[in-house]
Amino acid sequence: MQVAIVGAGPAGIVAALRSAELGASTILLSRGAIGGMAANDGPVPVRTLAHAARLARDSRQLASYGIRVGDTQVDYQRLLDRVKQVVTQVQTHQTLRPNLERAGVAIHEDVGRARFVDANTMECEHGPRLEADRLILCTGGTSRRLPVPGFEHTATHSDAWELTTIPPSILVVGVGATGAQVASVFNELGSRVQLFEAGPRILASEDEDVSAEMAAAFRGRGITLAESFGRIDRFEKTSAGVRMVYSKDDHTEAAEATVAVVAIGWQADTAGLNLSAAGVSSTPRGYVAVDAYLRTSVPHILAAGDVTGRMMFVPHAMHDAYAAATNAVQGPAIIVSDQVSPVGSFTDPEYAHVGLTEAEARAGHDIIVAMVPYSDIVRPIIDGHTGGFCKLVIDGVTRTILGCHIVGERAVELAQIAAVAVASSARVEDLARIPWSFPTYTNVFGRAVLEAARQVNESGVWSAEDLTQPPTRLGPE
Repeated sequence: MQVAIVGAGPAGIVAALRSAELGASTILLSRGAIGGMAANDGPVPVRTLAHAARLARDSRQLASYGIRVGDTQVDYQRLLDRVKQVVTQVQTHQTLRPNLERAGVAIHEDVGRARFVDANTMECEHGPRLEADRLILCTGGTSRRLPVPGFEHTATHSDAWELTTIPPSILVVGVGATGAQVASVFNELGSRVQLFEAGPRILASEDEDVSAEMAAAFRGRGITLAESFGRIDRFEKTSAGVRMVYSKDDHTEAAEATVAVVAIGWQADTAGLNLSAAGVSSTPRGYVAVDAYLRTSVPHILAAGDVTGRMMFVPHAMHDAYAAATNAVQGPAIIVSDQVSPVGSFTDPEYAHVGLTEAEARAGHDIIVAMVPYSDIVRPIIDGHTGGFCKLVIDGVTRTILGCHIVGERAVELAQIAAVAVASSARVEDLARIPWSFPTYTNVFGRAVLEAARQVNESGVWSAEDLTQPPTRLGPE
């Protein structure tokens, strides 16, 4: 059996390794270098820039800890050199090229766009024409476009990360995870940042308390934030950059910046695939439609990762790719389902969550909410990072965590701990017995658990004496 995988990001690499492991003759097609967005344009370079921004932030604390240094300035060219070094190291050590080669995967890089000729045949701009018994689409996603005049004068988040100088000012449209990260990084590096969100609150997929805390934090850092700003009429080129003309309630306004970044969402990257030639159907939102086995409308063609629109994050793409490759080679064997998924962003402050928001939980559960501010925890006080909170949403019947929402230092790391608790259905009274190390950021989660346990106890679900007994098991009754 011959299996062809289109796209060599994290999903494509995992799919190719799994396919080869199962004994299929496997071909991996990569438009550019293997590694995809995660290594070349996503979490790796962005997290490197975010780390630089964090170092710049922390340098302003040195005097208060008795450390004398000169003025901190950002040498952006050296920073970009560091980003390239990191990306190269990741490509060398984490893209699993040696594993692919040892597994016998035929790798074709820099082939440009691939397109279907028919349901079993593909041809590439700069690469082979091939036939395969099974095909797996892992082409990822791309930024959504705005159908407004002058959109060509704007930039994507990818363009922002490729800037060779720090822009004096930057305007960001759309304050989801991507827009928030662009704003946070360039604000810390010295740009004057304006944020525009069409909806009533930023980070709309997050818990409302997270949105409010992040909005307050951004404003506190000097970022201009406009929510429910209205409708964009057009973008115009100016001598200094870009002007955005927008209107609300028949009133027209304008905002100008050196660079305007539009970050209004992420869509499947299917341009040029010629899906119709293979008979592959799309969803109303333009993603490749798949069933529970990740099969498309043509059963021998499967898809995984952002192109399906399921869970558009690297770990989820890799999980789905493993399942897709298994199903491609062995037939329908693995059903994909929603997983416990810790999600966060390396903004300043960080934010992260796992599970349901408070509003989602209230819709179907009798809940208890416990919230502990960072300012009550010793480690954030020591480090001078006291902004933020840990919020737990607890099922009042099972006493398990339905959702955890964190804003503050190390939030993304803390969400991983919460994910384990959610996945194991651990009860708060069992979690309350764990002696969390002190002083650590983990204490904010531990304190939230204790607060939840106190509220559960007040409701009469269990007695305080239970804390003195060793847990018999983790999980629901």
